[in-house]
Amino acid sequence: MLPSPARSGAAARCTGLVKRYEDVLAVAGLDLEVRTGECFGLLGPNGAGKTTTIEILEGLLEPDAGEVEVLGLRWGADDPALRERLGIQLQETRLNEKLTVEETIRLFRSFYRRGRDVDDVLGLLELQHKRASWVGKLSGGQRQRLAVACALVNEPDLLFLDEPTTGLDPQSRRQLWALIKDFRRRGGTILLTTHYMDEAQALCDRVAIVDQGKVIALGSPGDLVATLGADHVIEFAITDGATLPDATLRALPGVGGVRRGNDATELIASEVHLAVPALLAELERHGLHLTRLVTHHATLEDVFVVLTGRHLRDE
Repeated sequence: MLPSPARSGAAARCTGLVKRYEDVLAVAGLDLEVRTGECFGLLGPNGAGKTTTIEILEGLLEPDAGEVEVLGLRWGADDPALRERLGIQLQETRLNEKLTVEETIRLFRSFYRRGRDVDDVLGLLELQHKRASWVGKLSGGQRQRLAVACALVNEPDLLFLDEPTTGLDPQSRRQLWALIKDFRRRGGTILLTTHYMDEAQALCDRVAIVDQGKVIALGSPGDLVATLGADHVIEFAITDGATLPDATLRALPGVGGVRRGNDATELIASEVHLAVPALLAELERHGLHLTRLVTHHATLEDVFVVLTGRHLRDE
């Protein structure tokens, strides 16, 4: 029997989670714990098992194996109590297109014993001016904000957000970030999936990187980036696809690692001010010419590429 949230500090836990779709193993013995009061991020490419894991925790799917506990309760035994306390924004939310925005929020509010005032929710998501608009007439970004509004209408203890800012313009995205931070400040717990690394670093206390149905890295964004052993990435490409040996690049001052992409080479560097001049000198010595040179601070995406050889937005 899994411990209760009061003893474990967990808002959601799963152990040994397995889910298959015919011959596809979507979730492969995944273990996960989301602590009460944190914003927890699930990162990974499409097909990594993130949405399947979240839908099992939400009670929308049944696992083939493993144990699941949410807010100290279990699906199959405590369903009505759980639904009262969860807020869920799906990756794709289909709402009745012949209802207005206000009617939609009122409908969702009617499902719960407790919750926010409808006008309050409209204001939170900046949908006041669209309250009389049909859902079918909304833009993609407005529909996304409406889906988040429906997830917040019952003042949930645990909020599931599956790629909540997809399709939002930059201003709406930042406004939603502020709303998520405020929800957490008021004691709420959030489980978030996103393909935006700046979003994960801005919002999440901890993140789990998922690939092929398993957690392959777990920690705070800062701790995960620190595992690279350097603060910067130097990306460069050479004319006609020429290259330098890995051993030569690793010997450059300040360089701790080398990785090859389809059209560029990346150096993991702790002292970019030493590594770049040394790289340029080495290229000149070999008579090679750059077509691209870019440096950036190491990010969660760099962590993922090092671990899997793929980018987070790869399909």
